[in-house]
Amino acid sequence: MNEAAERYVKLVLAMGVHDSDYVDAFYGPAGWREEVRNTRPTLNFIHSAALVLREELESYALPIDRLESLRLIYLRRQTDALIVRAEMLEGRRLRFDEESRALYDAVAPTHPESYFRLLNEEIAEMVPGDGSLTDRVEAFRKEFIIPREKLDAVFGTAIELCREKTMEHMPLPASETFTVEYVNGKSWSGYNWYKGGFHSLIQVNTDLPIFIDRAIDLACHEGYPGHHVYNSLLEKTLFRDRGWVEASVYALFSPQSLIAEGSANYGIDVAFPAGERVLMEKERLFPIAGLDPSKAEHYYRVHELVARTGYAGNEAARRYLDGEFSADDAAEWLITYALMAPERASQRVKFIEQYRSYVINYNLGKDLVRDYVEHEAGGDELRRWNVFADLLASPRLPSGLVS
Repeated sequence: MNEAAERYVKLVLAMGVHDSDYVDAFYGPAGWREEVRNTRPTLNFIHSAALVLREELESYALPIDRLESLRLIYLRRQTDALIVRAEMLEGRRLRFDEESRALYDAVAPTHPESYFRLLNEEIAEMVPGDGSLTDRVEAFRKEFIIPREKLDAVFGTAIELCREKTMEHMPLPASETFTVEYVNGKSWSGYNWYKGGFHSLIQVNTDLPIFIDRAIDLACHEGYPGHHVYNSLLEKTLFRDRGWVEASVYALFSPQSLIAEGSANYGIDVAFPAGERVLMEKERLFPIAGLDPSKAEHYYRVHELVARTGYAGNEAARRYLDGEFSADDAAEWLITYALMAPERASQRVKFIEQYRSYVINYNLGKDLVRDYVEHEAGGDELRRWNVFADLLASPRLPSGLVS
């Protein structure tokens, strides 16, 4: 299987020549990347070679060893996604749900407009006042913006808190490190660029105001126990310890992303369950940000309700990409039902245009990872960490999380 895995990696790197977003991370042999840059395989060649590879992978019998079996299933499904992505770059158009199933091995549930209206009514009771609900929520949240001059101190503390909590439960490579940069002009709010060697560059977009909840969210999601830990464990356990070269590359438009984003979002709750998080933020982060700690409980009650509107983003993307919405319609939907300020809704539409059905990986991914881990852990907190760590350090697929 090692030879097939090497071919898979080189095909992913070749796709990166045609799609600048495709290769999210690579820390394998540098010569492989140079090889594909020099030869520049055509999309037609990549597609044909991937079909041959997929047929070969299908001919292999499933190994008895659990991890080896997971490895083969993973390589098959990742190659399926690569084939479809090559076809999309050549002009194939899929509907939103078809695309998400083909690329991410999952389809997000559909919610009618009435579902979000009911959520809005519940939120409205928590945020009384005049004007639209979106305006009222935005006015309420403005009290909880991290001042720009305090952002680095707040975010740095949040990362250290997340790292300390993670290291209590998960052994990490001794040399793991990260660097933080503040950037502008991006369609996302935060990004982890994993560089290999257990090092990450974490970028935080400061185009829009950053609310206090985003400090822990970004620190956990991009850092500990999120993307930085996920990539570090894959590099340590699969690439370095087992020599599985496919673990040296991360194809963004693939089932791996649902596991990556879902575990990063669920990792926030693993590290800091709701009550514990509020108490910690009152004591540690609110004072650094210069915010009133006495308002933390109410802020997070509203925050949790607003977070439940997350699937409104999927609906906006589904209707926009399926041709039912214009870009303006999608933004208006996000303003009305996801309760986003207009500039934030505009940023999200740009994200949808760039990453398409990738949006399901955040909310559906979190739900699938949470349900799997909670079922396997049976309510035991220590076992929850152990199941979560095992998930991060193994080649897993979204369909494999569903019992």
